[in-house]
Amino acid sequence: MDRIALSGIRAYGRHGVSAVERAELQPFDVDLAIDIDLDAAGRSDDLADTLDYARLHDRLVTVVTATSYALLERLASELLETVFADSRVRYAEVTVAKPRVLEGATPSVTLARANPRREPA
Repeated sequence: MDRIALSGIRAYGRHGVSAVERAELQPFDVDLAIDIDLDAAGRSDDLADTLDYARLHDRLVTVVTATSYALLERLASELLETVFADSRVRYAEVTVAKPRVLEGATPSVTLARANPRREPA
């Protein structure tokens, strides 16, 4: 399967269990890998035959900045839902990291799922 990856997305949001964590903007780092058939795009050189990762990037940043969740698990789940809006995506893996929240450690959550709305092959 072909893969598109977006790595090192940095967005600022208000996610965390405590009120202190939600009071101030904090950085969140997102890495994403998407399995999708890129054969048509490789032949056509047409953006319509692939996933527009610039637009996807903007939508992912919006999820981080415009929402507020207690858990990284929920944020990661919402990011996957954004990816799965494109039914051509077969599978995606997202990692959300929250740097600077713990002294000497960066917690992260990785979710890997098949797209429940995938087009039939």
